[in-house]
Amino acid sequence: MSSPTLSQKLTAEAIGTAILVFIGAGSVPLTVFLTAGAGHTGIDGTAGLSTISFSFAFAIFAAVYSIGHISGCHINPAITISLLATRKIDSRTAGAYIAAQLVGAFLGAALTLIILTGNEPAKLGLGAVSVNANAGLAVGFAAEVIGTAILAFTVFGAAVSGKAPTGFAGLIIGFIVYGIIILVGPITGASLNPARELAPALLGQAIGATPVPVDQLIVVYIFGSTIGAVIGAFAYEFIGREVPASAPAPAAVRDTAIDAA
Repeated sequence: MSSPTLSQKLTAEAIGTAILVFIGAGSVPLTVFLTAGAGHTGIDGTAGLSTISFSFAFAIFAAVYSIGHISGCHINPAITISLLATRKIDSRTAGAYIAAQLVGAFLGAALTLIILTGNEPAKLGLGAVSVNANAGLAVGFAAEVIGTAILAFTVFGAAVSGKAPTGFAGLIIGFIVYGIIILVGPITGASLNPARELAPALLGQAIGATPVPVDQLIVVYIFGSTIGAVIGAFAYEFIGREVPASAPAPAAVRDTAIDAA
């Protein structure tokens, strides 16, 4: 059985990232839209947050099980960079994957725009998130580092190492993202993925949505998630690597040592 070509892998990454952004990030403005229709003006506390978290989890389930066997289902530049840092992929492949993920992310954001047309997409946004005003840049950076480190650690343990029971990676990764969003979401929106944030933010700004501050985009959502992913990857590499056991000395060597004594 032949392996997928690079073009097939890149197409899969673009489609998988589009699914993540459309269903996951797209659930943010749709949740705001639904709660606004119910008399509220934004995401309705834990119920809204849980809805968004489940949307991301389901999007990851779909992506992992549909394209994981084709491209590995990175669908996240931070994960791709962590795989490059740990020498799981080469720089040429990593660059191509990141480009495909960005294309897919903009496609997903464009699909969100299409379904919001006629319902004030500029007011609702396309799913970009920003740092809680009470948290500040440093706390936001730390939150994205921690959240993405946990994600990458889980990805490496459940999918990359090959030592975990097969068939469960999509569920494990999807549900850890659900858990991270519940905890980190109120602080930064829990992007955990530069492409997932950049596409809705930039396309949203182009249609007149409230812009995400540039310092947050760069420090929190690009550097924070990427640094976190690399930390999580190396943490797993450290505890997951196998150290070969010392081989016992040959009998002849032991006998010589005894005689010398």
